[in-house]
Amino acid sequence: MRYCIFSGTFNPIHNGHIGMAKKVIEEFKFDEILFIPAYIQPHKNLAYCKRSAPHRLEMLKLALEKYPNFKLNTIEFDRKGLSYTYITILELYKRLPNIEGKINFVIGTDAFLNIYKWQDGQNLVKLLDFIVLIRDEKELEMCKELKGVKYRVLQSDKINISSTMVREMVKSKQDITELVPPEVKEYIDKNRLYRD
Repeated sequence: MRYCIFSGTFNPIHNGHIGMAKKVIEEFKFDEILFIPAYIQPHKNLAYCKRSAPHRLEMLKLALEKYPNFKLNTIEFDRKGLSYTYITILELYKRLPNIEGKINFVIGTDAFLNIYKWQDGQNLVKLLDFIVLIRDEKELEMCKELKGVKYRVLQSDKINISSTMVREMVKSKQDITELVPPEVKEYIDKNRLYRD
């Protein structure tokens, strides 16, 4: 099995996430893309992450149901505490069946260029192959300067959707129909999320 990881807070998951995952699976022919929501990301508000956790998880479940190759993986939720990618990847290698080659990891250019600053970054880069989302030639040249990391590039159009934008639009009573899967919008409305 060829696996690729898409990790993040997903607060909430939006159409940009889904579109990017589709592009990754089409281009690189992975068997599964594992969506791994962070329970508590380092440098984020601890109480807010815990409070939003059940809703973030439920919205991911709803959004991924119709995509057979997209799988929700709750490894970081099950572990609780801070979500460190290195620990997650070590556990995944023990748990996943029949891994072909290395696990791949979708990452934006900014995060990729700082990968050695991540927790156990020197060891993490040995465990993964990266799919780097780049927007232009300048970003591509910057990636080439990073040594000792195996990666492939996916040309990424600038996605004008972010979870922050979705939350702010809900708060200001704007329509988010075009930004999130319908099941996610229904869940946000039903549970009155992001109102304050």
